[in-house]
Amino acid sequence: MVPDFREGVSGRVKGRRLVKLDTHWASPAHVSSSDRVGKPYRGVKPVFSIADEEEYDTDEIDSSSMSDDDRKEVVNIQTWISKPDIKHHFPCKEVKENGHMFPSCMLLYLDSIERLIFQLATFRLALIQLQVSSIKSDNLTRACSLVREAAAKGAKIVSLPECFNSPYGTKYFPEYAEKIPGESTQKLSEVAKECSIYLIGGSIPEADAGKLYNTCPVFGPDGNLLVKHRKIHLFDIDVPGKITFQESKTLSPGDSFSTFDTPYCRVGLGICYDIRFAELAQVYAQKGCQLLIYPGAFNLTTGPAHWELLQRGRAVDNQVYVATASPARDDNASYVAWGHSTVVNPWGEVLAKAGTEETIVYSDIDLKKLVEIRQQIPIFSQKRSDLYAVETKKL
Repeated sequence: MVPDFREGVSGRVKGRRLVKLDTHWASPAHVSSSDRVGKPYRGVKPVFSIADEEEYDTDEIDSSSMSDDDRKEVVNIQTWISKPDIKHHFPCKEVKENGHMFPSCMLLYLDSIERLIFQLATFRLALIQLQVSSIKSDNLTRACSLVREAAAKGAKIVSLPECFNSPYGTKYFPEYAEKIPGESTQKLSEVAKECSIYLIGGSIPEADAGKLYNTCPVFGPDGNLLVKHRKIHLFDIDVPGKITFQESKTLSPGDSFSTFDTPYCRVGLGICYDIRFAELAQVYAQKGCQLLIYPGAFNLTTGPAHWELLQRGRAVDNQVYVATASPARDDNASYVAWGHSTVVNPWGEVLAKAGTEETIVYSDIDLKKLVEIRQQIPIFSQKRSDLYAVETKKL
């Protein structure tokens, strides 16, 4: 378990900002050092002090703008953890050189933990806008190739589009449906493990117990299936003179919420039409999700009207990142996808957006930005739970 980075504090070390780590470990109150060696604790203030300037590496610390009290808490970690009498400065011996376990509210060098900070606060997301054909094996081969390309460029979470292994249409779902595990998910598992990434498998037609589902499987860096999301809201619409579609002719709806955890944040899943239902996104926000991903295939009627609007709405309403992965547009297909895979930040700004062709969209997700927005506009603490609520129900 690693610290939760909450807030910064002034001070510079070799031109770098010092970071105040506030560790949030749920653990018992302080006990004797012999019982606590190597174990995290909570709620115990550090009691160390530095008596004089000799304790500082004065070549590295710029303390001219600090108060006397602040200067007493600035420590060169690399020098400090090697001090033979370090155990006398703390109520517990809880210092580890990997930077994971230190008492609350210590100032640590960025150069000691900057990789950890980067991994926790920022990560690269990739959305694969795949050109889907009628040949399943070709779709799988090309999808895996693009996943490898995204991983090689630093993506830690990668998403494929809705129906990435099959043309989209009620007449295709029975023909292309497969069980999970099956051919498509085996390929996804292998490439996720090979690239050591979190892979959101867009969606595939899934066959299970005599029913068909539009299902999104997710695989971890070890290749294991983490969760599968069955599309909850089926795409049954009728816009006269433009488009009529009825997924419910062949598909059954899912009945569960789907989230998974990464070292960066918790992710909530929906598929295409699910994004129109604000309650689903609200539930995910209540469950602690900071990123919502919707593989989706809007069309040339709903796409230009609502695709970006809905993403920005879900992002702003819940102060989360929202990403959508669409198939590339094929004007000769029976169902023409809108394309324009997109990433939106919690402020409602579009960070990245594809055109209509096959491509990979990259966006560096900055969770510090999310925290800042939630602090600036604290809607979660201002909700009137005495007047309204969004509740989940067990089926």
